[in-house]
Amino acid sequence: MNNWQHLLIIAIGGGIGSVSRYLTSQWLAQRLGPFFPYGTLAVNVIGCFIIGLFMTFATERFIINPLWRLLITVGFLGGLTTFSSFSYETIKMLEEAEYLLVLANVSLNCLIGFSATWAGMLVARSL
Repeated sequence: MNNWQHLLIIAIGGGIGSVSRYLTSQWLAQRLGPFFPYGTLAVNVIGCFIIGLFMTFATERFIINPLWRLLITVGFLGGLTTFSSFSYETIKMLEEAEYLLVLANVSLNCLIGFSATWAGMLVARSL
């Protein structure tokens, strides 16, 4: 495949990931309220789990076409996960002196995100 085909695969995955992020954030904001970035937390944790699961399968369990790695990790997860949003939202909470929310946001994203990546790896290795 040529470079344009790779870019198309990444764009398709990224589009799906971005729409998934938007829908997840909207759904959680409607149910839990807008005062805390639950959607960002959710997609970061989900993305961490998926990358742990997928990359363990792709590197340890199966022979996977490299195009799938582009579609899933670079495209879909690149569009889904929102570390830049996480960073901006955290800085804004800092500027508003919402220190407990900052601590909760950073702690939950890091601790649950790392745990989800590890869980995805464990699930992939157990199957």
